[in-house]
Amino acid sequence: MLKLRYSEYEFECGTDEAGRGCLAGPVTAAAVISPLRFGQENGTHLIEKYFELLNDSKQLSEKVRFELRPIIEETAFSFAVTHIYNVEIDEINILNASMKAMQESILKLKRIPNYIIVDGNRPLNGKLGLIQKNGKIFTPKETELLKSIPTTSIVKGDSKYVSIAAASVLAKTYRDDYMNQIHEEFPMYNWKQNKGYPTKEHREAIAKYGTTKYHRMTFRLLPDQLKLDL
Repeated sequence: MLKLRYSEYEFECGTDEAGRGCLAGPVTAAAVISPLRFGQENGTHLIEKYFELLNDSKQLSEKVRFELRPIIEETAFSFAVTHIYNVEIDEINILNASMKAMQESILKLKRIPNYIIVDGNRPLNGKLGLIQKNGKIFTPKETELLKSIPTTSIVKGDSKYVSIAAASVLAKTYRDDYMNQIHEEFPMYNWKQNKGYPTKEHREAIAKYGTTKYHRMTFRLLPDQLKLDL
């Protein structure tokens, strides 16, 4: 069963991202502060369903993820979601973009957390205040605020702690919504199905039709034996 807390802090936030390995679309992150306590005020039925279904989003079906999303949003003390788009990913690289998406989500919460737990094995605040032209530029105050919050990275944290698991579900579902939307603009890539990941079908479409404004141009879009005429 997932644990409610890692630290002893009252307002602990979990954060996670989705879409890091995709060839197109944003990397999307969410931050969630779980309720201070799960009691009657949250609704017994909702809480039972929450714990029955919640897990790392990669272990859940699409149907279950979308069933969980409104429960997470209704029961969370606070939550926020951020897309970092492909142009910014190409400028600062996918690792920095993933971290920045989580950092931006934390800054959007209605209350700044006392503690942050993040899925993975890298420190969340390794790089802050990146020099860039695209996307949100952190103010010195925001940078110092993020640096001041104690943070722990937890390998497979999305299968261990409620807030990280909830963040993984929100990140995945909001990103899926975005990919479904841009699929209508470029249906030949079938993003509604592959969500921008490097499937055989997606790469064959890139080889046939070329790239779009949503593709990450710093990524290896095709195998070496196939080249794009750009």
